[in-house]
Amino acid sequence: MTNPKSKTFLADLIRKYMPTREQLAANKYLKPIAHRFLTPELWRFTRRSVPRGVALGIFAGFIIPVGQIFLAAFMALPARANVPLSALVTFITNPFTFPFWAVLANRVGSFILRADVHVTGGAAQEEMASGRWSWFLEMFEGVGVTVLVTVFGFVVLAVVGSALGYVVASLVWRNMVATKRRRRLRIMERRLDERLAERKK
Repeated sequence: MTNPKSKTFLADLIRKYMPTREQLAANKYLKPIAHRFLTPELWRFTRRSVPRGVALGIFAGFIIPVGQIFLAAFMALPARANVPLSALVTFITNPFTFPFWAVLANRVGSFILRADVHVTGGAAQEEMASGRWSWFLEMFEGVGVTVLVTVFGFVVLAVVGSALGYVVASLVWRNMVATKRRRRLRIMERRLDERLAERKK
């Protein structure tokens, strides 16, 4: 059985290449909460679920390098975001794009930490050294400053990127819906004009 025609070309494209609800629910990693993936609300393309799906997908894609699809799908449940879209957007980080994002994350992390030293007297570094973040530092003990800076940069990209993604997706979705509405109105007006012209004959 084929999926019904959706309201936008983007929704049709996503549905073409993304797994169905049943396939995602059957995944062994998501089996404990599989029944919740069958909720139709999580698979609809609406003005609320689409921006949320994009934001969560970007956040999951940057925050962890492996298993980001499952993280995005898991977070989409309480947020009532579009599940297939959130999973698809995580591919913003993939084996081909990861080197670029790693370099960017390193530069972003270096810039922010350097700015912290000059502007606030190193408040962020003092906070990290205060002991409250010792668990975080222990996770990366021995990996070097470069990796820590890069990880910090990825966290920044995840937060900022998800916020920007939400705003951009909202604007794009509204524009697509408005464009489709105007197209429908033009079609209706043309049909009305044709009917009036036929009556005048």
